Amino acid sequence: MPIRQYKPTTPGRRDASVNMHAEVTKNRPEKSLCEPIKKNGGRNHHGKITVQGRGGGHKRNYRKIDFKRRDRIGIKGTIMGIEYDPNRTCHIALVQYEDGVKRYILAPVGLFDGDTIIATEDAIDPKPGVSMLIKHIPTGLNIHNIELHPGRGGQMCRSAGTYARLTNKEGKYATIVLPSGEIRQVSIECRVTIGVVGNVDHQQRKLGKAGKSRHLGRRPKTRGVAKNHHDHPLGGGDGKSKGNRAPESVTGVPSKGGSTRNRKQHSEKLIIRRRKTKRYGQLR
Repeated sequence: MPIRQYKPTTPGRRDASVNMHAEVTKNRPEKSLCEPIKKNGGRNHHGKITVQGRGGGHKRNYRKIDFKRRDRIGIKGTIMGIEYDPNRTCHIALVQYEDGVKRYILAPVGLFDGDTIIATEDAIDPKPGVSMLIKHIPTGLNIHNIELHPGRGGQMCRSAGTYARLTNKEGKYATIVLPSGEIRQVSIECRVTIGVVGNVDHQQRKLGKAGKSRHLGRRPKTRGVAKNHHDHPLGGGDGKSKGNRAPESVTGVPSKGGSTRNRKQHSEKLIIRRRKTKRYGQLR
């Protein structure tokens, strides 16, 4: 039972559920693949808070994940164990290659200890955990850890339970459907990994208490309309008034549907259908 609910012995336990991480088989991380994380509490190099609601949390080490796998092409690797990673929602798999090199990868559903994976330039049997170029993958398969640009490393579909579906290949580009519903084109020379990202039950977990959020490094956030006028664009006024302004952050960046995408990027032209209609403003 991956998600477990205990008896409501305390108010915090009453509405909480626990992920049992049934897929995890290895408890200790590989020290050679870990590095310390320096916390900044949402502050930039000037010491100014640029991201609200961050700070505290449990101390943890960063596990270095191989999102590219381009220097491991043609070398078979064996899964040594599935581990919990405190830095992401999905589980990670420790891979030991034939030449003795160890790497971490995102653990997809259906990958177990002792399985063999490979990153290849050729067309082979697409099994979970195999890294291939899009041009060699049959249409209709589920993929994750998708590169936006060849050689840059996987950037899309990396969180627990996510995947994209390869629907079409035409010319230099392939069409994929992302979990958000967005349909976009990606170069067929981009590298992806076969399968669905593991720890699918992550979304079913309920924290149950505020203390769990603090363990994760999430601090309380004050609503903008509850602040003074010189502290937030939505603050001030008599009574509960927003001043007829659309939702936005402290710095005036639109939120909840506002446009924040850089329109000058090349990838903007490759989007066929957006993930949702724009609620505030008009598409340009």
